Amino acid sequence: MIEELKSMDIINKVGGRFKLSALIQKRMLELMQGGRPLIEDTEGKTTMEIVIEEIKRDKIAIDDTPAPQEHLPPLI
Repeated sequence: MIEELKSMDIINKVGGRFKLSALIQKRMLELMQGGRPLIEDTEGKTTMEIVIEEIKRDKIAIDDTPAPQEHLPPLI
């Protein structure tokens, strides 16, 4: 499972190492807080293994839509 994290395929799938790390962290937190896995075969798998499998099966991804910007006064 850790070997899968070293694969450029999964890194490229989400857009880089930082995005992969952020996605894993966010999804693991959701699962630990009671979220339901998006895959069925979770028997004997750790939370990390479930998240990696969800990414590999395209069940989760990074939301790249830009956040709405508040209108801020110009800096002086």
